[in-house]
Amino acid sequence: MAFKRIAALEEKGYVELRPFDGDLDPSEWESLEYVDWKSGGDTNFAILASANGEHDPRGFWEYGKPDKGGVWVEDNVEKSPTFKKWTESVGADFGRVRVIKLNKSVDYDEAVRNMHKDDNNRLTEDGTGWVVRAWLQLTDNPDSYMILRESKDDVDSEVRVHLPKGAIFLVDSERLDHAVYHPGDEPRYAVIASFESGPELESWVEANKK
Repeated sequence: MAFKRIAALEEKGYVELRPFDGDLDPSEWESLEYVDWKSGGDTNFAILASANGEHDPRGFWEYGKPDKGGVWVEDNVEKSPTFKKWTESVGADFGRVRVIKLNKSVDYDEAVRNMHKDDNNRLTEDGTGWVVRAWLQLTDNPDSYMILRESKDDVDSEVRVHLPKGAIFLVDSERLDHAVYHPGDEPRYAVIASFESGPELESWVEANKK
């Protein structure tokens, strides 16, 4: 038996979707409680959903769980109702949901050194949905971009996903190495949410394709 996956990610491992249709108010991310957690650069994270409803950035495997069945961190989601609504609107089971704060990259080469594959499926059971990640870009950083490669050293496979405000894209981030190059002086913010592959996620992607 194999994991359940979605067709939209089969060929390239990622898909860009229509931008967010609504207001993105900076107060919803600037007022959150952040923890110092490094991943792909100089980063901090505001935890919106975790394995236990606490401000815990660790993988769900620390609690013997796959990255599904996320529990809202109430004090943060009270300040960011738009992000909770967006996550739930996908309709698929979600796991980790966080806002990433990424400070300025030293240069492109540093971003490449920070490229990594995520550990989304350590405890995903065979026959269930493969966990992938969606990004919702909050700040307007059109000169910044996510670098995607089939493997970290495979320069020929590189794709760049630019990050204007409201950009949404879905990535099999355990398949593709990825990191963001952010040359801006102000921090870049985005929501990152883990979702279970299945008919619900497939329907959301189909409804939101560019």
